[in-house]
Amino acid sequence: MDIVTAIKARRAVKQFDPSHRLTESEVDTLLSLAMLSPTAFNIQHWRFVLVQDPQLRDAIRAASWMQSQITDASLLIVMCADLKAWEKQPERYWRNAPADVREGILAAIDAYYRGRETVQRDEAMRSCGIAAQTLMLAAQALGYDSCPMDLADFGEVGRLIGLPEDHVIGLFVAIGRGVREPRPRAGALTRDEVVRKDRF
Repeated sequence: MDIVTAIKARRAVKQFDPSHRLTESEVDTLLSLAMLSPTAFNIQHWRFVLVQDPQLRDAIRAASWMQSQITDASLLIVMCADLKAWEKQPERYWRNAPADVREGILAAIDAYYRGRETVQRDEAMRSCGIAAQTLMLAAQALGYDSCPMDLADFGEVGRLIGLPEDHVIGLFVAIGRGVREPRPRAGALTRDEVVRKDRF
């Protein structure tokens, strides 16, 4: 499926076939594509928690408004990010770059993130969102449906998955075989309502 078709066809599907399973190869493909998503300074701070334990899924569902996608989708990914990835051996993100480029980037990373917790969190959320969209479009291209999800007690979900203190949850992505066509689009805004030229 070409990317334009995937973008037009992708919808947030709420009902999944609970008996369907993705193959290991399909999961590997999805994750490999998600890991091509861009991040600022190439710090790749997203972390993907694949929730496979049925009891853990039940507990996450209980902490997430009892949304059926959590237990019924073939694949549930908790999209997380390491808020401190910028200072954890950042040279590894630029190991293939020339030394002078690497040193310049490392200095810029430190200057941009150090002491700026809001920037660290904002960048984490942006990166999770970009990676989630990549996952959903990749799933669509493979013939699967998906749903980006929040409506959760992320503090409780973090406790359930053992989220480290310096990490944050951005959202969930549920992927699988939908069993019901999504409803018609509820009401897209017009281009005039959302596009501005130069200034508001």
